[in-house]
Amino acid sequence: MNREIRVVGLSVERLHGTAVLTSPLPPGCKANSLKCSSLKGECVERKEEKMMSQLVSRTRTIRRFAEEKTIDPARLRELLDLARLGGSARNAQVLKYMVITEDALRRQLFPLLGWAGYLRDWPGPEPGERPPAYVVCLLDRELLRGPETEAHFDLGIATQNLLLGAAECGVFGCRIGAFSPGLVQRLLQLDDRFKVLLVLGLGYPAETVVVEEVGVDGDIRYWHDEQGVHHVPKRSLADILLEPPVAA
Repeated sequence: MNREIRVVGLSVERLHGTAVLTSPLPPGCKANSLKCSSLKGECVERKEEKMMSQLVSRTRTIRRFAEEKTIDPARLRELLDLARLGGSARNAQVLKYMVITEDALRRQLFPLLGWAGYLRDWPGPEPGERPPAYVVCLLDRELLRGPETEAHFDLGIATQNLLLGAAECGVFGCRIGAFSPGLVQRLLQLDDRFKVLLVLGLGYPAETVVVEEVGVDGDIRYWHDEQGVHHVPKRSLADILLEPPVAA
């Protein structure tokens, strides 16, 4: 069986030439064109036609990091600003964020997190492989304007914005939804106004991730091979597309 494989490793090429639309648009630049970027008032043909596709493809979950390589605080603020700019149900903007980089607090947080449900024999990254930064994603209950489920839609948008921006500069992460809520709440000294929704571990990767097509057995569980490479089966595009009914 032919399998499409993409690899994310330690060597990450930075993407350049971000498409920008200015107001007013430069002469000759169409608002619906994704093949040009604004540069000094002129439309310039994008050199990388599949820039967004490549960025999305390589934005993979990483669970082992180069812990000694810290992330610049200014970079972390830039990534959180990308999260802030994401769409929000009712524009309520109910999410708040706490960044944890201090060594002692990171060490206290780590055992409260679950790392990989399918890897039963793997307890998580060893010392030296753990994230140099965590972003704790919080729901501010006082800002809710609808059901709490809406906050989870916001959370997906915000964290994907953040992780795409991180991947662009060689930083990767892991969304951690398995944690001890009460213990994390107490550790971070949060009152009842805030609810911990998700923890993001962020850092520079110390593992290789391979994306491959789901096999004929349909097994979607990720796994480590003998060399420690992380394999992630993905369903094919044909498997997720449904034909619409014929109109009566």
